[in-house]
Amino acid sequence: MEWIICALMGVLVGVLSSLSGLGGGFLVVPLLIYLGHKAQLAVGTSFMVILMIAISSLVAHGRLGNVDFKMGLMLALGGVVGAQVGPLILKQIPDAYFKMGFAAVLIGMGVWMMINALRNSAA
Repeated sequence: MEWIICALMGVLVGVLSSLSGLGGGFLVVPLLIYLGHKAQLAVGTSFMVILMIAISSLVAHGRLGNVDFKMGLMLALGGVVGAQVGPLILKQIPDAYFKMGFAAVLIGMGVWMMINALRNSAA
């Protein structure tokens, strides 16, 4: 049954990620934790999902001319360095603290996006 749930989650995450630009990790990690997986496994597994969604979305958005490849490459170079440091830090953080911190980041981003949307709609 978990495989079916994971496949359905993948479809949902793929649509939401390619539609909104949200990183799949913001969606996959909480879902995997909800299914009972440790935070470290959820984070690591989410990158497989993100990789596949990113490649597919890059092709689709590239066809539509929605990709600045030069800017994307520059951001990716910095991201590669950060991606090597992140797992070392995550290894040191207890599961409960990660969950609290991750939730705080998600809530903070949601509030920021809502305030920004309200500000833009009022203008």
